[in-house]
Amino acid sequence: MMMQEVIVRYIERPQLDHPLLIEGLPGVGNVGKLAAEHLVEELKLKKFAELFSKYLPPQVMVGDDGTIRLVRHELFYGRDIGKGMDIVVLAGDFQGLTPEGQYELANSAIGIAKDLGVDRIFTLGGYGVIKLMDEPGVLGAVTEPALRKDMEPLGVIFRRGEPSSGIIGASGILLGLGELEGIPGICLMGETSGYFVDPRSARSVLKVLAAYIGLELDYSKLDDKARQIDEITSRIKENIEDEVEEGKDDLRYFG
Repeated sequence: MMMQEVIVRYIERPQLDHPLLIEGLPGVGNVGKLAAEHLVEELKLKKFAELFSKYLPPQVMVGDDGTIRLVRHELFYGRDIGKGMDIVVLAGDFQGLTPEGQYELANSAIGIAKDLGVDRIFTLGGYGVIKLMDEPGVLGAVTEPALRKDMEPLGVIFRRGEPSSGIIGASGILLGLGELEGIPGICLMGETSGYFVDPRSARSVLKVLAAYIGLELDYSKLDDKARQIDEITSRIKENIEDEVEEGKDDLRYFG
């Protein structure tokens, strides 16, 4: 059987009122993925579609009970969220493996968004700063200058020419394709070292998004994950310091 580029399997076809599309796929620090999954879990959003593609890694995921499933992207929806908005969340296991795959998957998502009447896109991701941060900032990029007026009062930072290399992957492609279809969009990028999965950065991004939507979120699960990461980094730091001290002891034999 020849697999199509992208297979969309609908669980239901919800009727929504000009929803907001929010993307959070794996990337730098897994910031977008953490943020999207937290949103889905906390708001108890309902899954309505799955996307399968030959452009995703050739593997299946194995559940706790030993059953498998093909890797995929998933779409969830919620009605009357925060200030009364309908939202759609795009999450998933991986991004597309090739440039062609990135475009095919993003184009499929944009097609679904158009059918649902989406009138604004938010993409969520990480911005590598090569250092650990207690309070990550959130950088922004927009498809049109007027959108900055919505984001700057929420603390989003717009730095001239940054990210200097552009926005690579789904978070950028979705905005670009959305703009071609007349759908304005915003990318929120949480500062992250990129060394580890970064729940703190995901929290910073979600705080901006929640403020825009008019939503109160519980961040305790992300805070727990952040403490676990702190414990890991603390142990790594101690091991490095121990190795440095041992090295100094060894050097005493010379000179």
